Amino acid sequence: MKYKLSLRGDKMTRYQEDRNMVINISTKNFNASDHLLSMVEGKLTRLDKYFSNEIETNVTLSAERGRQKIEATINADGAIFRAEETTQDIYSGIDRIVDKLGSQMSKYKRKIASRHKDNKSIRFDDIPDTSEADGESFEIVRRKTYELLPMTPEEAILQMELLSHSFFVFLDMERDQASVVYKRNDGKYGLLETTS
Repeated sequence: MKYKLSLRGDKMTRYQEDRNMVINISTKNFNASDHLLSMVEGKLTRLDKYFSNEIETNVTLSAERGRQKIEATINADGAIFRAEETTQDIYSGIDRIVDKLGSQMSKYKRKIASRHKDNKSIRFDDIPDTSEADGESFEIVRRKTYELLPMTPEEAILQMELLSHSFFVFLDMERDQASVVYKRNDGKYGLLETTS
């Protein structure tokens, strides 16, 4: 099997030329051995059979406060699958990530297929079917309307904290686009920026 490999800083892209999955691996406060990188790649390419076009998978390996974390996101032409795992053993975490991604695809297969019916990159017939999500509906039980106020991300974080919410939607005055600030599990903050 031939591999293509590119390494920029602590971001590494590896993929087999005969596969559809391009795997981008980046690390943060984490030294990944070649064996670990090969294992991540090998486990994730088990999901390759579900895709017919080249798709991109982004994996981040990190360490913080003695715990190891693996995050994986698959972007298949607009259908996004994401899983993360915090663990003491990164190797078992990889197995759980692959299981979570496979379960997401199976559980929501019909909903994803109906929403992305023109998406030729996902082989819906190859994804195992589970009846677990068949009766499950995404019921909206409460609806709120409010005006997007122009502010900076820092002001939005302050407003979020004042409201004791875990996220806050606002109009980023620097970008003139809707954005979301949110509180992460580690107590820090994240910013989601939209594009049109």
